[in-house]
Amino acid sequence: MDKFEVKFRGYDTVQVNKFVDETVSKYEEILDKLKRSNEEIVKLKQQLEHYITIEDTLKRAVFSAEDKCDQIKHLAREESEMLVKDAKKNANRIVNDALLKAEKAEEDTIRLRRNIKYFKRRLKRVVESQLEVIDEIEDIDIRSKDGDDIY
Repeated sequence: MDKFEVKFRGYDTVQVNKFVDETVSKYEEILDKLKRSNEEIVKLKQQLEHYITIEDTLKRAVFSAEDKCDQIKHLAREESEMLVKDAKKNANRIVNDALLKAEKAEEDTIRLRRNIKYFKRRLKRVVESQLEVIDEIEDIDIRSKDGDDIY
């Protein structure tokens, strides 16, 4: 702290006034710095609130995205399970259809073999009857009208 010279009737007024002016100037500088600091604090608080709001929004967006991702995974699993079930049903149906067709083909084959045997027997009978007719023709005397043998 400054010391003032003592003069007649107290301290030197010039020195005191100079000290008061310097003190006021320093006080005004400090007040100005404090005002700027307060303004900066207010500005930083506003930015902080803005960033906090952005952070909250991003957190909600991330949570929402994770939730949607989980839903999509769940739906994809369900859909894949349904596709597998459908594929198994279709495979079973295809196998059953193939078995039915194989059975029908086997039945058709058996029927055709029976028909072939039947046709062979009938053809054999027809051929045998034709052979009998041929044999009978050899036994027949062909005679002319007047009773003469032709051969």
